[in-house]
Amino acid sequence: MYDLVVVGAGPYGLSVAAHAAAHGLRLRAFGRSMEAWHAMPSGMFLKSEPWASHLSDPEGAYGLDAYAATRGVRAEHGVPLPVGFFAAYGDWFARQTVPVLDERLVGSVLPAAGGFELRTEDGEAVRARTVALAVGVLPFLEIPGPLRGLPRRYVTHSSHHGELDGFAGRDVTVVGAGQAALETAALLVERGAGAVRIVARAGRLRWNTVPPALDRGLWPSLRAPHTGLGCGWRNRLYADTPGIFRRLPAATRERIFDSALGPAGAWWLRERFAAVGDVRLGQRITAARVTGDERLRLDVAGPDGTTVLETDHVIAATGFTPSLDRAGVLSPALRRALRRVGAGGAPEVGGLFESSWPGLFLAGLLTAPSYGPSMRFVFGAEYTAARLVKGVRQRLRAGAGSGTPGRPRTGGRAPVTA
Repeated sequence: MYDLVVVGAGPYGLSVAAHAAAHGLRLRAFGRSMEAWHAMPSGMFLKSEPWASHLSDPEGAYGLDAYAATRGVRAEHGVPLPVGFFAAYGDWFARQTVPVLDERLVGSVLPAAGGFELRTEDGEAVRARTVALAVGVLPFLEIPGPLRGLPRRYVTHSSHHGELDGFAGRDVTVVGAGQAALETAALLVERGAGAVRIVARAGRLRWNTVPPALDRGLWPSLRAPHTGLGCGWRNRLYADTPGIFRRLPAATRERIFDSALGPAGAWWLRERFAAVGDVRLGQRITAARVTGDERLRLDVAGPDGTTVLETDHVIAATGFTPSLDRAGVLSPALRRALRRVGAGGAPEVGGLFESSWPGLFLAGLLTAPSYGPSMRFVFGAEYTAARLVKGVRQRLRAGAGSGTPGRPRTGGRAPVTA
């Protein structure tokens, strides 16, 4: 039986596995290294600064800057890096820090005596005392209600796409006002789409400004400090104190999670986006149906009433919702047993990233309603990994009793905390 099985091999899963391996835990890690990042279209760039995009190992020896040095590249502040370069960095990090990465996917996680039983996609059973679920964002993609259920030939999510060349000559409508929507629209134009438009509920587009220099003097730094989430004291709180965020009242956390760091485009995208000529703000799709000539007819409500729009395809760049109901890898019984927070159905997460089921630890987007906005970004992996593995080690030491992994918590021992 393994001490820990990590499910997922993105930035959070690889970081957790690196810390677990360094502590000598009997470890098994499953997932295809940086799969979601490798699937992104070429031409996309990281929105975050290179110094805020490190994966985490205990010694800090395998950061993005270390990988860049092996490639003869400088990871510089204010210079966006290609997404493909970041994906390759994750693969390199895995080779340096994770003893064995099993590229099979895990199909299910079930409670079992003394811990958990996991089933791989080809049916192998694996037993573990603890599990770290780090499945990234793809299981939680959000598509607006009127578009759900339509065939993928007509409606997709922005995360479904690698290259966008297949849309050459076609009419494409992109829904959303964040970086994914704006960059997807710009890339579609550059790839030769026949017509590209943005439809967004937001009343205006927001653009991040060019980041100020890292070394800019005492007063400017005090007034608006740099953080991994952008400049400013509010971002500093989100970036540096997720543990304090977790102690806020649930209603306050939910409000901040819903509103903080709202949709905005990167400063370096603005010039490229100017080629997207049809931008419809303050509007939302209320109905969608397939026409006889195999196009989509959309009812779009806006300030001046409802208009009808025909298009060949809709790409919903509408983000991700961290709901347990979408964590299909967890058995239904396990999902039902977990305590939840907020209206969105996210799981409650303890002080060291343990769920309400002893031995089941969570990382990444699922923890954002508990730990705050930084868990929506690669930046949060560093805060998460060391603390989560500390929690695993405490749970393993706890051994038998009411806190034994694999038994639901009905009282008595609380989640392990710092």
